[in-house]
Amino acid sequence: MSVTNSLKTATIIQPGEFEAHEHWYPKALNATIHPMVHFFLNLSRERIITRYCHMRPTVDSGKLREMLNYKAKYFLWAGADLLNVTSAGGKRQMVVIENNSCPSGQKSMPLVDDNQEQGSYRLLIERTFKPYLKNLRNKIKGGLAVIYDKNPMETSGYAKVISDVMNEPVYYATFHKEEEDPAVRFVDGIMQVRNEVGEWIPIRAAFRYVTQKPWNRLPLHSKTKILNPTLACLAGGRNKMVAAKAYDIFNAELQSSGLKINMPETIWDVSKNEVPLWVKKMGGQAVVKVPYSNAGQGVFTIVNEQELEKFMDMEFEYDRFIVQSLIGNFHWSSTTAAGKLYHVGTIPNAKGNTYVADIRMMVSSTEDGIKPLCTYARRSEKPLVDHIEDGTDSWKMLGTNLSYKNPDGSWNSDTKRLVMMDRRDFNKLGVGLDDMIEAYIQTVLSMVAIDKMAQTLMSKQGKFKMRLFKSLNDDASLLNEIML
Repeated sequence: MSVTNSLKTATIIQPGEFEAHEHWYPKALNATIHPMVHFFLNLSRERIITRYCHMRPTVDSGKLREMLNYKAKYFLWAGADLLNVTSAGGKRQMVVIENNSCPSGQKSMPLVDDNQEQGSYRLLIERTFKPYLKNLRNKIKGGLAVIYDKNPMETSGYAKVISDVMNEPVYYATFHKEEEDPAVRFVDGIMQVRNEVGEWIPIRAAFRYVTQKPWNRLPLHSKTKILNPTLACLAGGRNKMVAAKAYDIFNAELQSSGLKINMPETIWDVSKNEVPLWVKKMGGQAVVKVPYSNAGQGVFTIVNEQELEKFMDMEFEYDRFIVQSLIGNFHWSSTTAAGKLYHVGTIPNAKGNTYVADIRMMVSSTEDGIKPLCTYARRSEKPLVDHIEDGTDSWKMLGTNLSYKNPDGSWNSDTKRLVMMDRRDFNKLGVGLDDMIEAYIQTVLSMVAIDKMAQTLMSKQGKFKMRLFKSLNDDASLLNEIML
């Protein structure tokens, strides 16, 4: 049986197909990891706890140990974006901007061990994905799949590593938001993929890198095991509105332990008409976010009237926004009850320019708690300036995401702004070992908060609590998209 060329089908990947040069940026493939990052990634949990509590004597070491030993139920693989900030008084901290349920990063990470050529791709599959399959309650007879809507360099790497680790073929298929007749479908809660001869193959478990509105094509109730499940996205992994509430609720729980998720001041459930009021309250500078976008889309930095007017003139498909305090230069950051925070930024270059940079910390839940996998940083396009002038595009100074959309709708990456954790780049970041430890702990805390929210949203019978979700996120446009 032959299939017409226009029909979308999955590629079948067999064991032994992994080639390192296909799954790393060339500059990362030939880089040598920075000794301090290598040291951090090899620190034992007890040494991390001892050091963190030594630097912060009010932290309950038992609670911190409990967090690092946490075994996630739904949100098993996460990547937090963190800003290295300081106050006027010089108090430095890592602030969580968001935590992502399908984080990129492997292709940007130098090998920790030159003899392990599959790097932390393999760590994630062996530590997290393989154990996840052990507990398959629904004994579906079927294959394994990797489905994706961007980032083929990493997703194909995962597919090849899964094939090697599980020693079986893996179906590798695109699953885009507006794709006509995609190669992936669900029948009675079971994922199926179309193979190269047009047959539909049942899938017992899938690794997914579906980032754009995953809830509109990945059902909440799936008999096929999916890492991460859609629930993790709605609970905060791809939903900034619910994430902000999850952090707030979890911080209340952590209060007596001295631990806290550091985050910008956040106002949620804001209608578009209310945005100018909150921007004014924060001193005329703020960040407005479409809660369900990612990859730098739907984030608007506002530092003057022109940028506010530009935002207000735009049309949006959702009804609710979140407004956060803006972290910029000391002279133009949001004024909040906690005072002003501003970017530490990169070490000044030869021209004296300092750039905003954020750090991505990728972690996963293992049988031995939550462990770091890889890390990298990204810098802004334009340097930070002391004073904002009319007509200034603040996003170019504050936006760090490397992803951008091509005119044809495909995605690309601006790798010249990538800051790797290698001997050459890392020193430019101006961060030390204690900063890396804090970035890891902030990532863990935000991941646990979202996983606990996911558990709250699911009943003991395994049903999604739609009424509770609606009370947390009453946005009709979003609710209509969710595939149960």
